[in-house]
Amino acid sequence: MPPTAKTKKKPALKRTPAKRAGDAPVLVDFALQGGGSHGAFAWGVLDRALEEPRMKLEGISGTSAGAMNAAVLADGYTEGGAEGAREALERFWKQVSEAARFSPFQRGPLDILMGRWTLDNSPIYVAMDLASRLYSPYDLGMAALNPLRDILASNIDFERLRASPIKVFVTATNVRTGRGRVFRNAELTPEALLASACLPTMFQAIEIDGDPYWDGGFSGNPTIMPLVRECSSSDTILVQINPVERPGTPRSARDILNRLNEISFNSPLLKELKMIALLQQAADPGDREGRAWARMRIHRISTGMMTDLGASSKLNAEWPFLCMLRDEGRRCADEFIAAHAGDLGRRSTYDLDELLEGH
Repeated sequence: MPPTAKTKKKPALKRTPAKRAGDAPVLVDFALQGGGSHGAFAWGVLDRALEEPRMKLEGISGTSAGAMNAAVLADGYTEGGAEGAREALERFWKQVSEAARFSPFQRGPLDILMGRWTLDNSPIYVAMDLASRLYSPYDLGMAALNPLRDILASNIDFERLRASPIKVFVTATNVRTGRGRVFRNAELTPEALLASACLPTMFQAIEIDGDPYWDGGFSGNPTIMPLVRECSSSDTILVQINPVERPGTPRSARDILNRLNEISFNSPLLKELKMIALLQQAADPGDREGRAWARMRIHRISTGMMTDLGASSKLNAEWPFLCMLRDEGRRCADEFIAAHAGDLGRRSTYDLDELLEGH
């Protein structure tokens, strides 16, 4: 058993501490990246944020696993407040783990023996990885094999989600136009969430309103613009899952492809952050639109653990692994709150100007 398996014991749900008189919470938005089961890291971040009396959640933009975290949280919050949201997130990820017990993608004996969470030595994973380079999901008839469809339908009341006080923005990529489409609360369905997480090498495109859609990571991972234009909050906390930097040069075919995917899925986000940095320098604060961009404050929560996890571990949904990622998310969120809670509502803690250096 891997040494991290002991993390499967979840911290007891705590009631959100009461605010002191005069302490008004700061409105914040969250921007959640996708990343398969690595999205459990964002679960941990959100779990800790929902306990924090100094923060009030107004909107969430999410892609892929980030979109599912967003929708589950918003629906749970509508039903039972912060505690309802926390319970809903735990219930969702628990069901994901239970469904994965019947998945052909399981760790190989060597990885289990070595305490690694990767699927790199799983015979089925290796076979499917090779097959995906020769055959498409249409060749293999993989149309309705996604167990997430039933999990989403049973965990989210989409009618109730429409009335949620938390604004949700989910991005999927229109295959025909190549542009991202943002689905809002009233437009969200299981199909919209599945579209946001539809990897074209694994699943057939999800059709919505006559158009096919692929993973939102190709066009916005996640999209930040709706948070600026449609939310009154000026503080956005980015929960970054995909490593931006990775030391060394990948040399194996698998490592090259994995790094290529990381760069591809980070590219839309980095471009949008650069745009925000430029707009903050050039925006007219006297203009309503310019004022919204000029006052934007960006924060980031991430972990170095992601550089140590192989890309194949994104398909590993074992409960001890998900709990380890959740606990890491809670730890990182706790560190962020301890260091920067006083910065919320005042200043950015993520230096966007660094993105403009050399450009």
